[in-house]
Amino acid sequence: MIDFEKQLNPAQWEAVRSPGGPMLVIAGAGSGKTRTIVYRLAWLVGQGVAPDSILLLTFTRKAAAQMLQRASALLGSEGAALAGVQGGTFHSFAFSLLRRFPGALGRDRLTVMDQAESQAAVAAIRSDLDLARGDKSFPKRGMVLSLISKARNKEIPLEDILSAEAFHLLPHAPAIARIAAGYEAYKAENGLLDYDDLLSGLERLLTAHEPAREFVRRRIGHVMVDEYQDTNPVQARLVRLLAGEGGNVMAVGDDAQSIYAFRGADVQNILRFPKEFPGARIVRLEQNYRSTQPILDLTNALLSQARERYDKNLFTRRPGGPRPRLIRTLSDRTQAQVAAKLVLELARDTPLHDIAVLFRASYHAFALEAVLNRLGVKYQKFGGVRFTEAAHVKDVLAYLRLMVNPADGPAFFRVLEHVKGVGPKTCAGLHTALLAGDGKKLKAACARRPEVAAILGFVDELRRKPAPPAQLLERITTHYRPILQEKHPDDYPTRESGLEQLAKIAAGYRDTAQFLADLSLESPDEEDKGEGRGKENALVLSTVHSAKGLEWSAVLVIDLVEERFPSRHAMNRPEDLEEERRLLYVACTRARDSLTLFVPAAVSAFNGGTEPAAASPFVAALPGNCYEELRESYVGGLAPVTARTPDLGFYASRAVPRNAEPDPGVDPESLHGGSQVPPHEAPAAPAPPPAGPAVAPGRLGYCRHKIFGRGKVVGVPGPGKYKVNFPGFGLKVILADYLEME
Repeated sequence: MIDFEKQLNPAQWEAVRSPGGPMLVIAGAGSGKTRTIVYRLAWLVGQGVAPDSILLLTFTRKAAAQMLQRASALLGSEGAALAGVQGGTFHSFAFSLLRRFPGALGRDRLTVMDQAESQAAVAAIRSDLDLARGDKSFPKRGMVLSLISKARNKEIPLEDILSAEAFHLLPHAPAIARIAAGYEAYKAENGLLDYDDLLSGLERLLTAHEPAREFVRRRIGHVMVDEYQDTNPVQARLVRLLAGEGGNVMAVGDDAQSIYAFRGADVQNILRFPKEFPGARIVRLEQNYRSTQPILDLTNALLSQARERYDKNLFTRRPGGPRPRLIRTLSDRTQAQVAAKLVLELARDTPLHDIAVLFRASYHAFALEAVLNRLGVKYQKFGGVRFTEAAHVKDVLAYLRLMVNPADGPAFFRVLEHVKGVGPKTCAGLHTALLAGDGKKLKAACARRPEVAAILGFVDELRRKPAPPAQLLERITTHYRPILQEKHPDDYPTRESGLEQLAKIAAGYRDTAQFLADLSLESPDEEDKGEGRGKENALVLSTVHSAKGLEWSAVLVIDLVEERFPSRHAMNRPEDLEEERRLLYVACTRARDSLTLFVPAAVSAFNGGTEPAAASPFVAALPGNCYEELRESYVGGLAPVTARTPDLGFYASRAVPRNAEPDPGVDPESLHGGSQVPPHEAPAAPAPPPAGPAVAPGRLGYCRHKIFGRGKVVGVPGPGKYKVNFPGFGLKVILADYLEME
């Protein structure tokens, strides 16, 4: 007999024994979400609910299998009955149901295309339509398919997807739209479905086919959905169709961990749940089993800034630990050195694999990787390849390698492999001729292929005009840019950003050979290709997205400055900025015992110097009592900051105002108030912005800002945004909600 009440905390027990009807479980980070689902499964079966009437929807088959296994183990001899539970992903469930009613979609049988078949179809359609023939800037088939899929999942026009995520591909929007239309026609003509069709097909089945809808309603008595904050619009509608308006549906998730908008996830699904299911019970899981209370105090303060949210204050029964540290370094270069030193200090008592450095984008770790390589610290990276392994970085570095060692065979092959008709055999012959001093053969080869002559001439020019590595990289990147755009038409802007970061790292070097050596001082290691995130004796470097669902004893979050975290692209739309806030929350809640936030005062510039950087608005709004602040001194070392000074980053004013009107589709009472009272005093929320009148549309004049003081409005760059000239601070772009007109 399972003693549920003793094995669960009060909130978990409330969720597990809920009598029925719609229920939303807001599961804070580390609050035992999976445990709650597992015990709910066991409870339902123990109460006599038929296992085959339970539908468990997850985002991975592995997650569903693990939950069912754990619930079976709880029930012991009765656990075999759980084999009847329908558990799996939205897509697998959709396929199983569509197979039962193929005629409802006008098909005799269903055939689902795999990714390779879908890409082949897209390529064939482009060829049949004779689109962009010979245009090397046109995206590859995989990218075209990805864009079509995103437009469908987000249910927004294809052109809007391009504008937001691939602006450089906008000239190809009409052609991609024609391919998308042809792709739909191709599937219909051949009786085929792709991955996305499974969800839309199930929705059509349940809305238009009465026998199927009645079959589902009779068979499914309880619907349970994991990670509800990650559902896209069609998945949310499917949950309503499967459960019915007042049905037994238990949605489990955390609005504060909704970070996958780029995949089509819509945080509004979880925020609007009480409206979609009137009378829904809301249970908050706030007891955290992972982090110390000081870490939770900081994450609670971070969440308190959010515009739309379900109120919750995470607390723990764990004894107190040290406050999180906020380290302000002189620059992003010294940040890498300080972070590496801190990792070595932590490693005295903590295994390297239980320490993680997290960042917003993969290339933000480049400088740190270089320092770790120099120090001989092993690391494994997730959410992007090591930057020295990226194809475009290897291409650019090959030119530098030839400058240092003209006989470098691999580098020689790499700079010539982009020339059409020059393969490994031709490269080997040219390299042999070069080493043998066979000028006649080289001259003949250059005469046959002018591109070879141009590349070798460029390398010779670099060797004749030596310069610091950063200047050389600037020249090489200019030369390489057309090759980059041709070789990687899908994502060359992102790759170019990586090359910019590489140049900024190089700005700290005077010697090219030393720069190359520092980048190469790493041992090839292929054993970390599995699922684990904790290989022995290897530090973890990870993007925050890849760190979701994981935890470490010590976590360092770097580059907490404007245009890095939050990203540059997120600064223009409030909803994107809110997702960046949630992303930082996810990063901080990965830490069990130690959390360190890094804020560099300056970032590297292309001229070898630095340019000032403003602290992330999320950091700037944190109460000073929830962290210990340290500042890097000019003579080295870290010194505590006794008096906290405000951060004057102008995007700090872009944090969405707490007094803004809530979304009309959200029940305000379900979002704020009513949370459990934690057994500790929550940190004070940051002061709200001024409540005075906002700038009237189109009105120019003088205004006041709580940080920058009095300024003159000189322009309106966009809806709800104003360009203001503040004496002593210069021009700033500010949201209207944060300005008061005089």
